Amino acid sequence: MKYIWYGFLGLFSLGCLGFFFGVASIFGVFHYYGSQLPAYDQLKTYEPPIVSRVYAGDGRLMAEFAQEKRVFIPIESIPEKLKQAFIATEDQNFYTHEGVDPTALMRAVFIYAQHLIGRNVSVVGGSTITQQVVKNMLLTNERSFERKIKEAILASRLEKALTKDRILELYLNEIFLGYRSYGVAAAALQYFDKSLDELSIAEMAYLAALPKAPNNYHPIRNTKAAITRRNWVIKRMEQEGYITKEEEAIALQAPLETAERAKTRTITARYFAEEIRRELENQYGEDSLYGGGLAVRSTIDPKLQSIAENTLQNGLMAYDMRHGYRGPLSSDHEIADNFDFSTIKKPSGMLDNWQIALVTKTDAQKASLLLEEGGNGTIALNDLKWAREYLDQGYARGPEIQKPSDAIKTGDIIMVAPKQDKENAYELRQIPDVQGAVLALDPHTGRILAMQGGWKYETSVFNRATQAKRQPGSAFKPFVYLAALEHGFTPATLVLDGPFVIEDRPGHFWSPTNYSNEYYGPTPIRVGVEKSKNLMTVRLADYLGMDMMSDYAKRFGIDENMPPMLSNSLGASETTLLNITSAYGVLVNGGKKITPTIIDRIQDRYGETIFRHDDRSCTNCGSKIRWEDQPTPALPENREQLADPRAAYQMVSILEGVVERGTGVRIKSLGRPLAGKTGTTNESKDTWFIGFSPDLVVGVFVGFDEPRSLGRRETGSSVAVPIFKDFMAEALKDEPIKPFRIPDGIRNVQINAETGARAKPGDEKVIWEAFQIGTEPTENMYILDGTGINILRDFDDYNYLEDVKIDPENIDPNQPFDYNSLIQSLENNEQPQPENEPETPPINQRPRANTGGTGGFY
Repeated sequence: MKYIWYGFLGLFSLGCLGFFFGVASIFGVFHYYGSQLPAYDQLKTYEPPIVSRVYAGDGRLMAEFAQEKRVFIPIESIPEKLKQAFIATEDQNFYTHEGVDPTALMRAVFIYAQHLIGRNVSVVGGSTITQQVVKNMLLTNERSFERKIKEAILASRLEKALTKDRILELYLNEIFLGYRSYGVAAAALQYFDKSLDELSIAEMAYLAALPKAPNNYHPIRNTKAAITRRNWVIKRMEQEGYITKEEEAIALQAPLETAERAKTRTITARYFAEEIRRELENQYGEDSLYGGGLAVRSTIDPKLQSIAENTLQNGLMAYDMRHGYRGPLSSDHEIADNFDFSTIKKPSGMLDNWQIALVTKTDAQKASLLLEEGGNGTIALNDLKWAREYLDQGYARGPEIQKPSDAIKTGDIIMVAPKQDKENAYELRQIPDVQGAVLALDPHTGRILAMQGGWKYETSVFNRATQAKRQPGSAFKPFVYLAALEHGFTPATLVLDGPFVIEDRPGHFWSPTNYSNEYYGPTPIRVGVEKSKNLMTVRLADYLGMDMMSDYAKRFGIDENMPPMLSNSLGASETTLLNITSAYGVLVNGGKKITPTIIDRIQDRYGETIFRHDDRSCTNCGSKIRWEDQPTPALPENREQLADPRAAYQMVSILEGVVERGTGVRIKSLGRPLAGKTGTTNESKDTWFIGFSPDLVVGVFVGFDEPRSLGRRETGSSVAVPIFKDFMAEALKDEPIKPFRIPDGIRNVQINAETGARAKPGDEKVIWEAFQIGTEPTENMYILDGTGINILRDFDDYNYLEDVKIDPENIDPNQPFDYNSLIQSLENNEQPQPENEPETPPINQRPRANTGGTGGFY
């Protein structure tokens, strides 16, 4: 008996020793790992990275920027049943355990064992919600015993540091739920296009089914598994008493229906959104952009943006079709009703309503098609007439299309678009090689309302509205003439339209020409702009000095460092569509500086405004004093005055003439006050039209990314003007007609449009001209010719081409030109000037500058 007692005592001692050793070991392990844990106090004030959103001017969502798509929702704003769905699924003892739940751990092991022997059970996890928060936010996803120990220790500590609601808030906003969605709010939008308070019980249950393996329960790819898992969550909610039997029955019968973001609540403008992304990243950094939860109100007008996209695409297609058809995507395919279109690589530049088709047959009047999206269609012969073979970038094309097979063949894979006016009728399409851009802005605020930077963002992310630096050609000329108007010239001042030769370097002479290679002698400044006369522009720039021209280019934001070379007066120096369109905005707003912007306001994640484009404040708004004819509250005017408002208006009036009688006359049919200027560079490599109404400025650029000629007879008038016209026709369709605003100090006088003199009875071409008061025409007419400013007594006596007998074809550009011969006809009729009358008007004489390059702009 004694030995038994001794044996029992020994075993007990060994057991106690083992117990104490085990406890000490566990304590040692926990102490060892506990001393290596990351700090968890940060979770008290933790703010998860959340998505930054960009909104259009009308409040519609335009873009989201995030590495983890998350919308943070405070715990008090999360529906109770949604919380219960996750608790029932992930951690039913959440509100009673202290971070680790031994019961749940044992249950998970038991259920997993049943799963291994083939029982049909849903596997559950043993980790609590607190442990998952620790794993997701403080530890790694490494599967190891060491991590599990750290997880348990941290979970216990976290429960002492944070409230249960704070832990649940972190979990529901941090958990990954598939579709690049982090947190329940982002997932609700992504899967169902709903806010949390709009979710049904079935939808809440589906979200709660996702944490373990979102991809396994994808609503489209794995619908059956997704519904099974969702229904299991619904049953768990009923078992826990969170929903009634009736609610359970309804939820179990609900279909699993996902929804894309409603197009009525979103807008797609990829070029605009990317421009905003770049600006936000430059200004606030990558972390704030992709995780700071910025709310950005952009300046975009969705209606104008849609018009810009459509009109640019239509304009590029029209140009492209004029130059012929470059052929099918592929050819010589066998004809079969079950043709496999998946073997054909679709070009990324196809528009939304385009599809590919197989040509199955052609006859004398039509081509028959098998369509990629199913069914059949036809293309009529008349809709193939444009598809003459493309030969080169000029107008060289193949023979005219007499029958459909001259353009497309049986077995060809082509791109087609449906015709609007006939069922099953289609038109042949091809993606243009040429590119372009359209930009529209408010000239009074600088707010960019629309920006389309190319044919389609998917084919090229390069934004030709902001990133492409190209020669503006004659689109720069208005600023040469504005300088003249601010320095003593008037719209009626005569400038010699005649040969201009200057020695730009020793032994080399520069001789620009007009686009038409014709000269018209003394011509009013207005006509020089309307008809885009190169020689008049160069003569003015040479007289005023290229240093002044460079100053104007810098002042108006066209080119910060334009070299003072004479050819730059014809637009040889490069700029962007954004810069020159903004400069035209200064003309129409009365000469005031504008800062173009794509962002109205930015708020941080707390709703605090951290940027506002218009930072003016109204000092007398919100007054509680009774209104008794006090002045209307107004915002202070803080814009810098860049130009004399009278000269700016004169330039606007002249540019109206471009639309009425000049290179922009195609626009006249709109019947609205519109103005603008074409631009075409040497060999028609770049074409422009910058135009405006009283409250909207629109710039259009068209050209190849690798500059090359657009072809014979392709100019700003033929390529860019139609795009501007179509844009304005739609943009102003429902707007009231407004005249251009006339500043104080302007007097309109009737003049002879050809001579610039005051109109006389019997004159045929009479127009109203805008003069700064005190500069109206007198009996004397001033002419800038080869000798400077002179008084011209009688316009009819200045028989420039007839009397001087100059043949433009015989002018040697390598020899200096004798300008004295140009005014030879004046010598016989010279009259003495009135006493004390200055020989020239008060115009600043500037030294001539280098020319640099050649002319030939239009």
